[in-house]
Amino acid sequence: MRGWWQELAGLVLPVDCAGCGAARALLCAGCREALGGAGAVRARPFPSPEGLPAVFAAAPYEGPVRAVLLAHKERGALPLAGALGAALAVSVRAALAGTGAGGAGGEGREVALVPVPSARRQVRARGHDPVRRMALAAAGRLRRAGVPARVAPVLRLRRAVADQAGLGARQRRENLAGALEACPGGARLTAGARLVLVDDVVTTGATLAEAARALRAGGLGAGAAPRAAVVAATRQGRKTGE
Repeated sequence: MRGWWQELAGLVLPVDCAGCGAARALLCAGCREALGGAGAVRARPFPSPEGLPAVFAAAPYEGPVRAVLLAHKERGALPLAGALGAALAVSVRAALAGTGAGGAGGEGREVALVPVPSARRQVRARGHDPVRRMALAAAGRLRRAGVPARVAPVLRLRRAVADQAGLGARQRRENLAGALEACPGGARLTAGARLVLVDDVVTTGATLAEAARALRAGGLGAGAAPRAAVVAATRQGRKTGE
């Protein structure tokens, strides 16, 4: 019940910009531009965990971008999913091009966005699954641009994990080791589909590395270059370069 009235309230009531607080704007033009207007870049956490896919981020996780993500994720500002999905779509396209998956026979093949799963207790507490919601918005944006994309929730948590906040890189890897598994029954994948892992933020890369491991262990995406897309990267997760 929580979701529909929050979404309706966000559409009909005067609100301030979730990024900078500008009056009577759900998201002002400047903050919308900050969410990927400059294009996505390769995010390179250091040290990089073993098995981390190539990750592309649309923006740094700071300032208005951080505020917008937190408003959507923790405070239920559901109408922000559209703008965040648009930013995620920018990262997805960069991920496909950056791994060569956008060419050499890649065009026209289905793109399956695989959201990193949230714990059920978190979904219940928030009233929604923020990553999956953004993935759905991103898939819609990509389809309108001619990319045959859809969301494929083929990952799930197989055991409880501790809250990642405050954990260092090594602690995050240990916390997540073996925590995810593939559940192909969760979505029907088209043969030859290009799989892209999607999440809201990359910090140490531990979550995406574990997600990629779970896909490989489940026999999904075999033979394809690993790739991942996020809305934003923290400073720790945004060491860039060739």
